[in-house]
Amino acid sequence: MIDRETLRQPASNCTNQEKIMSIETPTRTAHLDHFIDGQYSPSESGQCFETTNPATGEVLATVALGSAEDVDRAVKAARQAFDQGPWPRMSVRERCQILRRMGDLILERREELARAETLDTGKPIGESLEGDIPRAALNFHFFSEFAASYHEECYTVSAQERHLAVREPAGVAGLITPWNLPLYLATWKIAPCLAMGNTCVVKPAEWTPYTAFLLAELAAAAGLPPGVLNVVQGMGAGGAGEALTRHPGVDCISFTGETTTGKAIMGAAAPTLKKLSFELGGKGANIIFADARLEEAVATAVRAAYRNQGEICLAGSRLFVEEAVFEQVVSRLVEQVKSIRVGDPLDPRTQMGAIISREQMEKIEGYIELGKKEGRLLAGGHRLPELGAGNFIAPALFTGIDNSSRFCQEEIFGPVLPVIPFRDEQEAVRLANDTPYGLSASLWSADGDRCHRVSRQLKTGIVWVNCWFARDLRTPFGGQKASGIGREGGRYSLEFFSEAKTICYRYSS
Repeated sequence: MIDRETLRQPASNCTNQEKIMSIETPTRTAHLDHFIDGQYSPSESGQCFETTNPATGEVLATVALGSAEDVDRAVKAARQAFDQGPWPRMSVRERCQILRRMGDLILERREELARAETLDTGKPIGESLEGDIPRAALNFHFFSEFAASYHEECYTVSAQERHLAVREPAGVAGLITPWNLPLYLATWKIAPCLAMGNTCVVKPAEWTPYTAFLLAELAAAAGLPPGVLNVVQGMGAGGAGEALTRHPGVDCISFTGETTTGKAIMGAAAPTLKKLSFELGGKGANIIFADARLEEAVATAVRAAYRNQGEICLAGSRLFVEEAVFEQVVSRLVEQVKSIRVGDPLDPRTQMGAIISREQMEKIEGYIELGKKEGRLLAGGHRLPELGAGNFIAPALFTGIDNSSRFCQEEIFGPVLPVIPFRDEQEAVRLANDTPYGLSASLWSADGDRCHRVSRQLKTGIVWVNCWFARDLRTPFGGQKASGIGREGGRYSLEFFSEAKTICYRYSS
């Protein structure tokens, strides 16, 4: 198992590391290499960078710093595995048996992976242990079953003519994953990508490299052939991420992250005409009507705003409340927000952990200062030095901020919530849609007709009615406007990671 004392140990020369070759043995060195063609390997340059624990500021590990040369090695390994290896030539059921085993291994190592995820991200151990890691396993289990049952289409024109619509693997996929839900969202891409017979190169976020490192070894233990899954650590712009998007040997890119980065990837990928799928930023509206079940609506609004330190693209980061119950809701919110337990992410009692980095914390504090100038701070918004040198902020609650403010228009990605009153249904819809983003929204009402009307008018990829964060993995997931391009989930993922082909058969009479 990975423990905190082990991860505090300094690494020796990062070009000559003891490799972690089994997740069943303790980590003896805090160094993370790339995983290319079935083996861990250092960077061609020998360069490394450090990843730190957001809750303590201490160095967790040195990490191989990927370059264009390392990406090229990984892409060539993936290309060879695709062109010459067994993976694309296996039956779907054979591939899915291995993917199923990957999910099983994640569950077997759940505590180790959860601890690594919490140390890397600063999120509460309860969220890692009960949420993120089981969902990572579910992604493999779900797509192993779904892909095995996915059917091709056949259209008979006559006894002599039939048209078959088939799906073939797209080739080598570049998968660029975010830092807020590292393993959860990496497996959300890897599982359907591999199920369809592709090979891939994964570039994890530089702030959270640990579970991708462990997953690579786990995949090998499950029987994945060398070169099918490759992991290159490193930076985005000017580093491994940009090199991956530009590489002519990569056939498609799936990216989850910030909208500005998505635009940069689109520009970098344009010369090679890669397929692109983006799940980008959000500024989710949460709408509470006066007839809602207020106790449940308020409790869920708090969870939607502050879960994972507010570092979720699906966060309910703008709360709109009907005027008739505005003061009542605000009073309940203040009480519940002040009661959120912020602390050591490894303490099971902790409800909110540390912000991912000092840079992100300072960005959030800049928005908090803006909120103080434009509105009224009701709770939190200050650092918590009593918790040590980590990146801890008390969850912030504001009123009096106009929806047109930068505070309400830009993605803060932190534990900050403005509460805004509205008069009627029409104004609620207008305010909710008045943002560049269109990823998610929630609404709370006992009126079924209203729920139907409002949900159809909201310009988002997903709408939750009297709930939040509920998902059926068969349904499409993605955003409108600046929140993304394409959809993930169910057949939408399988179709992105494949190419459609029509084969027309004519038979002699």
